[in-house]
Amino acid sequence: RRKNATGFSFSPDNYMLHELEASFMFEETPDQHAAIQAVKKDMERSTPMDRLVCGDVGFGKTEVAIRAAFKAAADGKQVAVLVPTTILSMQHFRSFSRRLRDFPVTVDYINRFKTGKKLTETLKKLEAGQVDILIGTHALVGKRVQFKDLGLLVIDEEQKFGVAVKDKLKTLRANVDTLTLTATPIPRTLQFSLMGARDLSTIATPPPNRQPVETALSPFNEEIIRDAISYELSRGGQVYFVNNRVKNIQEVAGMITRLVPDARVGIGHGQMDGKQLEDMMARFIDGAFDVLVATTIIESGIDISNANTMIINDAHQFGLSDLHQLRGRVGRSNKKAFCYLLSPPLSLLPDESRKRLQAIEQFSDLGSGIQIAMRDLDIRGAGDLLGGEQSGFISELGFDMYQKILSEAVQELKEESFSELFNEEEKADRRYVREAAIETDFALMIPDHYVSDIPERISLYRELDDLDKAADLTHFKARLEDRFGPLPQETEDLIETIRLRWLAEYLGMEKIVLKGEKLIAAFIADEESLFFQGPTFARILNYLKLHARDTKMYQRNNALRMSIENITSPLAALRVLEDIAGMRAEEAAPDYKAPETKRHAE
Repeated sequence: RRKNATGFSFSPDNYMLHELEASFMFEETPDQHAAIQAVKKDMERSTPMDRLVCGDVGFGKTEVAIRAAFKAAADGKQVAVLVPTTILSMQHFRSFSRRLRDFPVTVDYINRFKTGKKLTETLKKLEAGQVDILIGTHALVGKRVQFKDLGLLVIDEEQKFGVAVKDKLKTLRANVDTLTLTATPIPRTLQFSLMGARDLSTIATPPPNRQPVETALSPFNEEIIRDAISYELSRGGQVYFVNNRVKNIQEVAGMITRLVPDARVGIGHGQMDGKQLEDMMARFIDGAFDVLVATTIIESGIDISNANTMIINDAHQFGLSDLHQLRGRVGRSNKKAFCYLLSPPLSLLPDESRKRLQAIEQFSDLGSGIQIAMRDLDIRGAGDLLGGEQSGFISELGFDMYQKILSEAVQELKEESFSELFNEEEKADRRYVREAAIETDFALMIPDHYVSDIPERISLYRELDDLDKAADLTHFKARLEDRFGPLPQETEDLIETIRLRWLAEYLGMEKIVLKGEKLIAAFIADEESLFFQGPTFARILNYLKLHARDTKMYQRNNALRMSIENITSPLAALRVLEDIAGMRAEEAAPDYKAPETKRHAE
């Protein structure tokens, strides 16, 4: 529906946007630049943008949002920036105001810190069109909030919002450009992007001099806590201690004072009065405290470059994305940062909790947010794409099988219910067969004497099965030779059958049988298919006419079949199909892009 809607087409960059870009005090990383360009391109189109920017914590996603917001405001449209926590809304308000202070743009905010008269005043200005960019928490989707002309919706840390809030947003955004920022998308959102329902930009390049956060799993131990805090204080830094229970937060603060008497300890949690909490955070930023004992209120977007050690108590009770977000609060400068996850021994934990902690420890490199989300998708399942569940059980089916069924269902919808909408896309890439099966009595394998490790062999088979570019296939072959030596004949034949499969799919063959020196091809079962009226099938009939001696066509089990004699090897089968298609196997690959210069006329 969003693809079919008409949105607002923003005008190309003007001189003010160029000035804003020039005033960025850091050098853009290549990925950040690519994400900004993709967002701008989407905004200039007439269909509403729906882009997910997945960039790890501290990789500069906010700058992407600021540029997009300014582009919208420069065209007279209003921008809503939705954030999950009050503290983050204040921080974003400060960041946006600071970046846009020299430009004619009004930035304001609404959250629980702003009440009564001030709130009413902001809402009146918003309705009158005097506020260009409004930053807020869930209050943004309230009944009182009325925009004069909303043009862009930015959702930050999307994984923090429930489906109910997102559904309310849909009423705002049927034809409003939407930009979603996240470090670890929830399985349902990631699934949407993987299947192409949303555009995805990934910012994987860390800013210069950034170091990965060293992550350690450990049972609760006072010595570890004392040593970690003492070390951080000795190098002039600050520490976060995350304890997600308000009930015993005072006791934890007392324990830290007992272990490290020199440390100045502050406490912050969501049940505190708004002004008091804001004041506490401001004092921590200014260095009035060495240790901040807090709940997950510090989780999203808080940027304090002097805090480089984090200790998370009861880490097994947090979700993967929560742990990754919390860890992202440290290591935001060029200092080495540490994150300690305190939990009971792994052997005592439920299976899911253990997998989560192992994943967060394993993926501690810079830019690992998307891998963490992928692991989450694997652990929790993809959720209900059309309903409200944000995670579900694909484990019964297996991830790959689930993806296959899903992509077939999406393809079916494109061809039937939404055929007009995807007409152009289909014309550009008309493949009637998505996956051809090959059955043979030739030995096609990676023998155990060539690759002895079973998991390695299975991994190679899976990788080979997924290849859809000729260059990737050549690279795969070169890598095998480099690692394991010259290829045995059966492995050579196995690689040839991948090319054979590309040709079969191009020629509308759902199945190929290579047995008894004969090739039997089964065509698409649907007799009404347009394939039988197209130029590819005409080429097949022409081949049949020219090679009547060893080629014949017949009907069996309501499907059209063709058999070809004298096929002594997979390579011989490949040559015959290349001859029928009138092209090399590489050109039949699903991801083949023709070179810019036209090939000589055939």
